[in-house]
Amino acid sequence: MCMRSETEQSESDPWPLHRLVLRTPRLELRPDDDEGARELAELARGPIHDPEHMPFSCPWSDAPAEERPGNVLQHLWHSRAAHGPDNWRLPLIVRCDGRVAGVQNLRAAHFATTREVSSGSWLGRSYQGRGIGTEMRAAVLMFAFDHLGAGQARSGAYLNNVASLAVSRKLGCVGDGTEITTPRGYRAVEQRLLLTRERFAAHRPEFTLGVEGLTACLPILGL
Repeated sequence: MCMRSETEQSESDPWPLHRLVLRTPRLELRPDDDEGARELAELARGPIHDPEHMPFSCPWSDAPAEERPGNVLQHLWHSRAAHGPDNWRLPLIVRCDGRVAGVQNLRAAHFATTREVSSGSWLGRSYQGRGIGTEMRAAVLMFAFDHLGAGQARSGAYLNNVASLAVSRKLGCVGDGTEITTPRGYRAVEQRLLLTRERFAAHRPEFTLGVEGLTACLPILGL
């Protein structure tokens, strides 16, 4: 039987992101996973964070529990529909032991020129406090720096989001100013964070990231 090369597959597959997979010692991350998307939507129905504190600049988790699954699916579909080589967002659905645990976003605008990405994420409450957040953030940073050729990565967290800030510092991020926002209609201070390739090299975890299906995806990532 004749096996087609990945280049030949990319020429015949109009949407190769469904074959892109990142793997860490515990996790699997996929940007195009319809079955996982429905599981993620149901995960969003349950608690995600302390209701007294809003960790998201867009307070989507304040919606009634019965509305959140549909909202999550619409957001994933919008990211897919709006994807373009000069402005892309990869909502990587995260699985731990085969179960969906959350989502790790990686996005960029004019990446071929800027070589800059930004990230954000959320985890179901039952998956928090187990190092999964650090592992999945490290995964997309390794992907960006080692496989896409990024020069720097940006993120942010509100000052009262201690856990997220701790993950960022553990991976080498440094403060890059603050921004005042109003996620629930009141004043909140967000710490902007910056990570360079050089700083990440000094703080990266020891595991090796496995990546499958990337070559066919490079054109739709602007590379």
